[in-house]
Amino acid sequence: MQFKIPDLPAGLHVRPSLASDKPFLETLYKSVREDLDSINDTPDLIEYVKEQQYDAQTESYGDQFPNAVYFVIEYHHEAVGRVTLDFSSNEIRIVDLSLIKKARGKGLGTGIINAFISCAETTHTPLTLGVLSHNIQAKQLYLQLGFLIENIRPPRDYLIYYPKSMGQKP
Repeated sequence: MQFKIPDLPAGLHVRPSLASDKPFLETLYKSVREDLDSINDTPDLIEYVKEQQYDAQTESYGDQFPNAVYFVIEYHHEAVGRVTLDFSSNEIRIVDLSLIKKARGKGLGTGIINAFISCAETTHTPLTLGVLSHNIQAKQLYLQLGFLIENIRPPRDYLIYYPKSMGQKP
């Protein structure tokens, strides 16, 4: 299956996730759940908790977003992240966007978000996402890219990007 997201920076590619990507996706999930590393217990228990959390998240996404599409982000043919998108009649929702540590801070996430903004502009559909309230850096990026805070429900802030064709909403 070919899937093309327009306007991606050179070397960046997004492709549908395959069953063979599961080891990478599990490792990525565990690497971004640094909060669980502070559990006061053995490394084996922490690893077990991360595995359980990954399974719970996977099941939860399936329940909450039954029409979601799962992608792997590659940079120069190396898997560096994942993105989950849910398309509905009234919005494109970025359910999850994660990058491995060595891919962060290089503009790859910004490139992905800008490509999705381009999709939102083309389809005249708002682009939405949720971000952990304490993730100030990500929130600042989204605000710089034109997102507005739509709702705050701790532990997340929910943001929306309105395509220019729709005008700015209150």
